[in-house]
Amino acid sequence: MQYSDEHLRYLRLLSQKYQTVAAAASEIIRIEALLRLPKGTEHFMSDLHGEHEAFVHILNSASGVIREKIDTVLGNGVPAEERAELATLVYYPNQKLPELKARQRDLHAWYRMTLLRLIDLCRFVSSKHTRDHVRRCLPQNCGYILDELLHAHFEDHDKDQYYGEIIESIIRYDRADAYIIRFCEVIKRLAVDRLHIVGDLFDRGPRPDRILDSLMAHHQVDIQWGNHDVVWMGAAAGSPLCIMTVLKTTLAYNNLDTLEGGYGISLRRLERFAQHTYADSDVSRWLPHADQRTAAGDLTAAARMHKAVTVMMLKLEAQVIARNPDFDLQGRDFLNHIDFAAGTVDYFGTTYPLLDCDFPTVDPANPAALTADEEKIAAELVRSFAESERLQRHVQFLYAHGAFYKMCNGNLLYHGAVPMTEDGAFAAIRFEGTARSGKQLFDYCDRRARQGYSAPAGSPARLAGQDFLWYLWCGAKSPLFGRSAMTTFERLYIADPAAQVEIKDPYYRHIADPRTAEHILREFGLSGEGSHIVNGHVPVRAIEGESPIKGGGRLIIIDGGFCRAYHRRTGIAGYTLVYNSRGLILRTHQPFESVDKAIHEDEDIASKSEYIYTAPQRILVRDTDEGGRKQALIRDLTALVEAYQSGVIAQGVAQEM
Repeated sequence: MQYSDEHLRYLRLLSQKYQTVAAAASEIIRIEALLRLPKGTEHFMSDLHGEHEAFVHILNSASGVIREKIDTVLGNGVPAEERAELATLVYYPNQKLPELKARQRDLHAWYRMTLLRLIDLCRFVSSKHTRDHVRRCLPQNCGYILDELLHAHFEDHDKDQYYGEIIESIIRYDRADAYIIRFCEVIKRLAVDRLHIVGDLFDRGPRPDRILDSLMAHHQVDIQWGNHDVVWMGAAAGSPLCIMTVLKTTLAYNNLDTLEGGYGISLRRLERFAQHTYADSDVSRWLPHADQRTAAGDLTAAARMHKAVTVMMLKLEAQVIARNPDFDLQGRDFLNHIDFAAGTVDYFGTTYPLLDCDFPTVDPANPAALTADEEKIAAELVRSFAESERLQRHVQFLYAHGAFYKMCNGNLLYHGAVPMTEDGAFAAIRFEGTARSGKQLFDYCDRRARQGYSAPAGSPARLAGQDFLWYLWCGAKSPLFGRSAMTTFERLYIADPAAQVEIKDPYYRHIADPRTAEHILREFGLSGEGSHIVNGHVPVRAIEGESPIKGGGRLIIIDGGFCRAYHRRTGIAGYTLVYNSRGLILRTHQPFESVDKAIHEDEDIASKSEYIYTAPQRILVRDTDEGGRKQALIRDLTALVEAYQSGVIAQGVAQEM
């Protein structure tokens, strides 16, 4: 065999890890065994919008996967109430365990039964994993015993006696609680291999920060950014406009606890400014949306802050539009088009009376200029966002584990839309003098979004990247937005409903056609009936009979209204998707009441399952992206063995087998 210099260098590097023929051959055998296992389960969620409790429940239950496995393992011989209790224990072991223990007359017997059931359930969910993988998932402090319990061979042991002796020891030494909790965590860990979040973690719901904490603790997660995410990323990067945009949404939903309690960002200067500046203003149009979880108390102060932030946001929007002509947003710098004396606005050639003419901080001669007080507020907020250690950790996680889109195991994941023309072609969008479309546009947007956070502080590249993050939030041709305009100004200041319409990109009309889905998949290098597009962003109005399945089954929109604010419009409380070795399963969820009710009343989310793609044969690890990488490693190891055997590379010290 002939070796290029580059190939030989690589094989020598590989030989440092596999120093002998025996070591390389053993690894080949191990990988070949792994490739024959069933593909791991992938779990897809989208548009979480701060609904932490519902998110945690669906995450813990794996969209019903764990309850299904409990029903399979225990069967109808165990009453449904006991299976529901066991499911709740797996979901919330630390909270549910004390309650269950307090009910028991014979705690010893209950411990024994529960541990046996958890062992059987854990053995079942670990069956599609190698023993080495399972071992790596076990906690160090009790991993050896768990390994023994999970991998005992009962052709050599009496099952009841073997388990019984170990369980008796666990109970005798007061370790039953610890082992129950560990088993529950391992079951959840093994039930789902990878979690995909298809955008929009932030805004509307009360605690997006807690969702980020949960994601950071997850063993394998990726995120496709949504437009609500990128504007928070821009805020953390230091963009005053993104900060005001974030604040406006937060105040509109009265979610101050996210900023103050979650991220330690004080709004006291803003509140004092708003109370003074807008003391005599009518702020009825700025009252927050009612939500029983956050609407307690007088909302007037929040409404005044909301109005103050809105005006600052409009000023900063005008500045960003002026310095970015390629955003093509001229005319949306609305403060420059207001006749303050007449109380009207020139709205793209039509003159409308303003619903609110109160602009105490706007200089008609220079409408986009912040006042001295507004400048101080903006500067203080930029510092606060930059110095919020928790926010910065969360945004760094979004950059490290997130992207504009992802291709995984034949599926294409993105949040918004692939901009299209009326006739169904990919729309060419021009930025920085170059027109881009399709995948090339997505790659460009990903790079610019990273530039806004990672370019040197104070550099033109960083400022341009921050402006672009705001454009991705609301730009007419932003793939993350996919509408003609973000009509915030129109809804607050113009009475005509026609001005408030946000026209969807032609993409949303064309995705009904199977050819469009196939065209998009080909653009990203994917093909075959097993390839699908997983899309978020636009809530599916199931209450009106709309289906989340588009493009002849090739495109699935999994935004079904996770956020409570959408429930009336969608009629449901979200979709999730499960992709296992048998195919793709769509889960339709009803509203989730509370974690407290789930724990104390064993109340699960009511869900409906539907197979939307059934694989012609069971999907194995060798059929996945990871399988492709493993097969490439086998080829490299085979070449290394040949190099050893031919004497091209010398073997190291033989390792014991």
